[in-house]
Amino acid sequence: MEIVVCLKQVPDTESQIKIGGDGKSIDDSEIKWVMNPYDEFGVEEALKIKEAGGGTVTVVSVGPARAVETLRTALAMGADKAIHIDDEAALNGDSFATAKVLAAAIKDIPHDIIFCGQRAVDDDRGQLGAALAEYLNIPALTVVTKVAVEDGSVVVNRPVEGQTLVIKSSLPAVITAQKGLNEPRYASLPGIMKAKKKPLDVKKLSDLGLDPSEAGQAGAKVEIAKMTLPPQREAGKVVEGETPAEKAAKLTDLLHNEAKVV
Repeated sequence: MEIVVCLKQVPDTESQIKIGGDGKSIDDSEIKWVMNPYDEFGVEEALKIKEAGGGTVTVVSVGPARAVETLRTALAMGADKAIHIDDEAALNGDSFATAKVLAAAIKDIPHDIIFCGQRAVDDDRGQLGAALAEYLNIPALTVVTKVAVEDGSVVVNRPVEGQTLVIKSSLPAVITAQKGLNEPRYASLPGIMKAKKKPLDVKKLSDLGLDPSEAGQAGAKVEIAKMTLPPQREAGKVVEGETPAEKAAKLTDLLHNEAKVV
């Protein structure tokens, strides 16, 4: 089984986010960068499938030089090899432009299953997996919480409102991983040492047969016009009163005359 996992490096959710000077991006000068948590589920599931039936796990990422840290983390977890698309022209693209670059990198390598996180915790778009499947002309199975590989096919569970869809698909296919799929392992010290010797290929857009106009910001279909932080919440009010009935009456008055919601 040949498995590919697409990775994105994102700001740690504990980082303090500040708007950049251009008003359209974040100030990343003090950001701690980590592997997208939903991508971790994809790496773990790929490793479990490999351990059960053999095969190879390749991790792929589009990003600047620092993205190597995330690729090395996946290699330390147990992935076999990595591909880093490190090209200035490929950066700052939307889901569609990035999916096109990933598709170009993946189409010429063996792939039975391609895992992506169901969304990235920075832009929260949740579109890349489906776009990647479209570019590769293969099925997309999204927001998956269970994976079972059968001969030449895969069966997945997808939660819907109050129920679970069980979907069977031919391979190859793109699967986007949702929380609950598994519990990602930590990289062991031996794994970290081995990761330093595992192959990591660095590619430019020209190596993939792509023109800079097709990738990154130039190839994006979505443009960010402006970024703003959420407005600060006003302090809450404490409803005073001697009895529950008195407090209820005051609360009703506030909701009716001040908040105007009843």
